[in-house]
Amino acid sequence: MNPQDFRALEKATQEIWDIARRFGLDPFPTNFELVPAAIMYEFGAYGLPGRFSHWTHGRAYQQIKTMYDYGLSRIYELVINTNPAYAFLLENNSVLQNKVVVAHVLAHVDFFKHNMYFEPTNRQMLESASVNADRIRRYEFQHGKREVEEFLDAVLSIQEHVDPNLRIKRKTVEDLQRRPTARETTYDDLFYVGDEKRPEQPPRRLKVPPEPEKDLLLFVAEHARGLEDWQRDIIQIVRAEQLYFTPQMQTKVINEGWAAYWHARIMRELDLPSDEYVEFSRMHSAVLAPSRRQVNPYYVGMKMFEDIERRWDNPSEEERARGHQPGQGQARIFEVRELENDASFLRNYLTADLVEELDLYLYRLEGDKWVIVEKNWEKVRDAILNGMTNFGYPYIVVEDSDFNANRELFLRHCFEGQELDLAYAEQTLRFVHKLWGRTVHLETQMESKPIILSYDGKESRSRPAAA
Repeated sequence: MNPQDFRALEKATQEIWDIARRFGLDPFPTNFELVPAAIMYEFGAYGLPGRFSHWTHGRAYQQIKTMYDYGLSRIYELVINTNPAYAFLLENNSVLQNKVVVAHVLAHVDFFKHNMYFEPTNRQMLESASVNADRIRRYEFQHGKREVEEFLDAVLSIQEHVDPNLRIKRKTVEDLQRRPTARETTYDDLFYVGDEKRPEQPPRRLKVPPEPEKDLLLFVAEHARGLEDWQRDIIQIVRAEQLYFTPQMQTKVINEGWAAYWHARIMRELDLPSDEYVEFSRMHSAVLAPSRRQVNPYYVGMKMFEDIERRWDNPSEEERARGHQPGQGQARIFEVRELENDASFLRNYLTADLVEELDLYLYRLEGDKWVIVEKNWEKVRDAILNGMTNFGYPYIVVEDSDFNANRELFLRHCFEGQELDLAYAEQTLRFVHKLWGRTVHLETQMESKPIILSYDGKESRSRPAAA
């Protein structure tokens, strides 16, 4: 970017910040940096600058770079949820393109700051990621790069299986041991006289975990007996970084919708020359283009915010009877931005009229053609919501860490209608066995029948689950 364009972008960035604040957005202070495409895609592949090295990050980089080189995709924005926030702009974008990105980014940062699902995230994750990377490099020096990378392979195979809701205290085995049984009352001693002793009760086997545990990474880190300290530390590193990314996975539609809604409003406030306004309109239309095969989060999210604003500004007679006052559209969308994630956003605000307007439907492949099979708005909405269960990953819980009284790990797939890829599941069980050190079982469904997949360190097996 030449010096003249740089100065123009710098001036526009301040103007966009002022407009955003005037509209009521309240982002963290945001640092913008112009970077070449190679740096942008490296950050996109790693998720964070300075993050630990692993071959999967290199694979992601090559995929992103290839798509960019062939003109199939382009990352316009990359913003880091920290305080202050950091955003990266492509240096070979036009000034107008980077103006749009700046407006879009500031809305994202406002969302990061105020949405309740981001509240527990580490706002110093850039520094934490760098420290984590240093620790893993030290482990590579101490234990060998191959051994650390192979261990990371196993940990990353289950990295999505964390529980962001563990701020709520879990029941522990100690809690259950302290809990009185039904026989332990203040009158128990009345049944025994003299020196007669109460009969000994056989010790109860307390299942660990006492209730199904969703956070597989944490459970393995805390309960796998054969792990060394450095291995437990790596699991905790991966888990901490995954928890940082989890709110972004929970809020893709609402977050992108919020950013698209505001970048359009902000750009219309700028005094753009006609050629730039045409370029903006073309870019905005491309970002919002509906997809026939999947939900475009920018398009669906923005349309939902516009619909909320319209309905709360001009409530129907029925809505007025329920207490809705006219002119509350802006207040409502800011409240939605604060309280909702994708699941609640779609469940509460994706209406029948919107499903029809957005032309949303369910389809399947019949022969060599895609065929629409459902347009009922509630079924369409529920299908979209089902696809968001556990961010699209299988929902796996730990049922028993001493299965068969032999310290075998028993996992259960909470089946939601989508079968597992059998080869992938078997490979993942091998990785979990590497972490747990004993036989691992997984109960799931195949062809509508419950089965149990097992791996004992030598071979994979499957058998029907007991009724």
